[in-house]
Amino acid sequence: MDDKEYMLSTVDNPYNPFEQWDEWLAYDLAKGHHTCEYLARVAVNSTDLSESSQQYYDNIAMKQIIAEDPIGIYIMVPKK
Repeated sequence: MDDKEYMLSTVDNPYNPFEQWDEWLAYDLAKGHHTCEYLARVAVNSTDLSESSQQYYDNIAMKQIIAEDPIGIYIMVPKK
């Protein structure tokens, strides 16, 4: 499993979602990206999954979103 932690973001968002969550989210919503909602629709989510398994499936979903992104705005931001 990929044990690195990532968050989905967009290339235009100047904020780090790990370190500046409130600013990141406000910018994301103001631009109409709704990145969290998009990820929630694509990712496998279950309370039965362990935290590491959930992170694994989230990473797969992020990679899928990026691969299918026709305008190339989505990126994966690694946790430092």
